[in-house]
Amino acid sequence: MISIPFINMIPAGVSFEAAFGQDIVQMVVHAGPMVKFVLLVLGLFSVTSWAIIFMKYRLLRKARFETIDFLDLFWESKDLKKVYMESKALNFSPVARLFRAGYAEFTRFRNLQSTYSDERRTQSGRQDGRPGDGEPSQTRRALMDNLERSLRKATIDQNKRLELSLSFLATTGNTTPFIGLFGTVWGIMEAFRGIGMKGSASLAVVAPGISEALIATAAGLAAAIPAVVAFNYFSQRVVSLQAEMDIFTTDFLSMVGRQFIKKT
Repeated sequence: MISIPFINMIPAGVSFEAAFGQDIVQMVVHAGPMVKFVLLVLGLFSVTSWAIIFMKYRLLRKARFETIDFLDLFWESKDLKKVYMESKALNFSPVARLFRAGYAEFTRFRNLQSTYSDERRTQSGRQDGRPGDGEPSQTRRALMDNLERSLRKATIDQNKRLELSLSFLATTGNTTPFIGLFGTVWGIMEAFRGIGMKGSASLAVVAPGISEALIATAAGLAAAIPAVVAFNYFSQRVVSLQAEMDIFTTDFLSMVGRQFIKKT
């Protein structure tokens, strides 16, 4: 019967899982200073990336549901002012924020245009309130240009907000395996240096140093894998919300253009 030395070393009454966990802790404790530093860096990367994962999951989940609620509200109601007031409660939806920015610009422009028209009527002495030739088309063009710029700026701001901290997840997924590999290579170098100093190459001398060094690689992969999975998942969600914003921008500009034509 083949005996496994590690299992034979487990004290009576101690489970294999407990012994394995204690063995990993001992390897970390007895690792060299450089390996410990690498493990500390990887631990910081891992804790930060998990905090970002939970934060982004909550934000994007609420953004998705609030966007659905806002689009239902927007298409069911014909009163833009009512939609604007009710959308203030939807703080996580990028589409709702986009609408508020566009509606604010639309209202500001209409107020300025109304003031300008009143002043011109006063100066010219016209009482019929009809604009001059060519003014409706010029006003509509100016409105649409200003509104498009406002929506473009709001879209950029929302994209930055949605993509915030995703770069850290990408950095974690790309760099932590190499940081762990660096710790492993350094630990193996120290192990072989110890072998050279002792003049012995037996398994009992080689195995502890190499196993301590491999902990760094395992820690690097443990930090990288969740970060990569989360980055791909969140990137897909962000792209979906960006598509919703692009579609809404086109629809909103068309709606404002039709309403302006009707009023003029």
